[in-house]
Amino acid sequence: MTVIDILTRVDSICKKYDKYDVDKQREANVSGDDAFARLYGAFETQIEMALEKAEIVTKEKNRASAVAMNAEIRRTKARLSEEVPKLQRLAVKRVKGLTTEELAARNDLVLALPARIEAIPDGTAGGPKSTSAWAPSTAPRPDIKFDSDGRFDDDYFQESHESSQFRQEYEMRKIKQEQGLDMISEGLDALKNMASDMNEELDRQVPLMDEIDSKVDRATSDLKNTNVRLKDTVNQLRSSRNFCIDIVLLCIVLGIAAYLYNVLK
Repeated sequence: MTVIDILTRVDSICKKYDKYDVDKQREANVSGDDAFARLYGAFETQIEMALEKAEIVTKEKNRASAVAMNAEIRRTKARLSEEVPKLQRLAVKRVKGLTTEELAARNDLVLALPARIEAIPDGTAGGPKSTSAWAPSTAPRPDIKFDSDGRFDDDYFQESHESSQFRQEYEMRKIKQEQGLDMISEGLDALKNMASDMNEELDRQVPLMDEIDSKVDRATSDLKNTNVRLKDTVNQLRSSRNFCIDIVLLCIVLGIAAYLYNVLK
């Protein structure tokens, strides 16, 4: 076999496996109406960003910042996992200009996505979760070794100082919360008793209020009658007094007339 034959053979093999090259697939379909290419490109971008953040977390010394970035990575992973079914539906959709091998390659790329998403470090304990596309392996792993000799006694599960402090703080907060709830319950019971007493007192005061209303109505009626009688009496007294005044004035006028008559006579 000559060098030319070897180069030709290598070139044909490379062309055969170009469909598995993610970058070429994305560059070939990034412009156009291929929804799968756009969505898969977005997936790749999100995965790369998540991996960059995970790498930054490994170098981050601030624990709070690391926890916040891990939480953001977990949210990104959850969002990507929710979008995988949509990408699977687009992968089997026929697009103009794509061959059957390219469609199969797209399906392979989508099947590999869940494992790639779960492989992103997010600060959680344990390894990545298994998906339906990648079944968990039950075969023994001789390369995994435990620190212990296989005997898990009580000392092995002994609490650390941090876990003991955390448990004590949790118990104290729980006790304080229960005390606060007990105080709130006692206050509510006291308010309930006060409301019951007020209701009973109002029930006892209702007849008295009704009696007071009736007495006020009778007093108002008596006052009106008294005012009418007093008015009539005043009118009568005024008329008799006017009559006396008229008689006196008449006598004075007659006296003056008699005096004038005697003087002029």
